[in-house]
Amino acid sequence: MPQKAPLLAPEALQSFLAQHPEWKHEGGMIRRTYEAPSFLSGIAFVERVAHAAEKADHHPDIDIRWRKVTLALVTHDSNGLTSKDTDLAHEADRLFDEVVPQK
Repeated sequence: MPQKAPLLAPEALQSFLAQHPEWKHEGGMIRRTYEAPSFLSGIAFVERVAHAAEKADHHPDIDIRWRKVTLALVTHDSNGLTSKDTDLAHEADRLFDEVVPQK
């Protein structure tokens, strides 16, 4: 049986949130809403996140509402937040910047 990932120390979570202010700690998860310039660019972003999640074997909850995509991350088998969550959040931010270049 695979070993559970260790939970993030509170200091590590606070450090991640300070470095990624768009992410919020809510309901035991980290959550961010991205706004794309079009529905199709939002879907392209979701597709990139899906591939990254599959590769990491760590899958976010994804909510798509027109141009807004919300990701929510928690490591269910560890019953809390782990580095798997912050790693995928960081990767999602990078992917969004690739799909939707910032001006």
